Amino acid sequence: MLVFQDMEIYQIADDLSEDEFFEFCVANRDLRIERDPDKKIIIMAPVGSESGFYEGEAFGELRSWNVTSSEGVTLSPSAGFKLPNGATRAADATWISLERWEALTPEQKKKFLPITPDFAIEIRSETDKLKKLKAKMQEWIENGVRLAWLIDPIEQKTHIYRADGSIEILEGFERELSGEGVLKGFIFDLRLLRLP
Repeated sequence: MLVFQDMEIYQIADDLSEDEFFEFCVANRDLRIERDPDKKIIIMAPVGSESGFYEGEAFGELRSWNVTSSEGVTLSPSAGFKLPNGATRAADATWISLERWEALTPEQKKKFLPITPDFAIEIRSETDKLKKLKAKMQEWIENGVRLAWLIDPIEQKTHIYRADGSIEILEGFERELSGEGVLKGFIFDLRLLRLP
């Protein structure tokens, strides 16, 4: 049964195994699909061009830093993670330390990773409800993400979530964000999010 709610479609299918859910995602690769802790499948609307630009800039800067630092692996918005709470989530950009990546088996790397990323970026799009995104950010942290940024171009705010449970809110995009102790030397200039 499909349920449409708040720009998301929920497919009630709590009886799918991990392998069946993975195959469902592969068969529907053009969709943005996640699964919540209750095993409900969430099919999200594609983002508009502006949001795609913001996501591209954030991912591109993270990947460029990673190519230079060679300290980990950067994954695109299509990469899924099986979280300890049972959810399968994806972010607009993620990074995993090389040590944790190399500890995964070749088979694990072919499917949704059974670990949380060290770092995640979520960018709010026009169709995203801020309350739901904040809950998702909290879920990332509660499941082991060490640093996460929720970048909100609509309100020109950045919410920084840290492993210690603290949340810092920065106003305006005339500033730089730091990767802190998680991504040493990574700086993201929010001014890059100005549309050409």
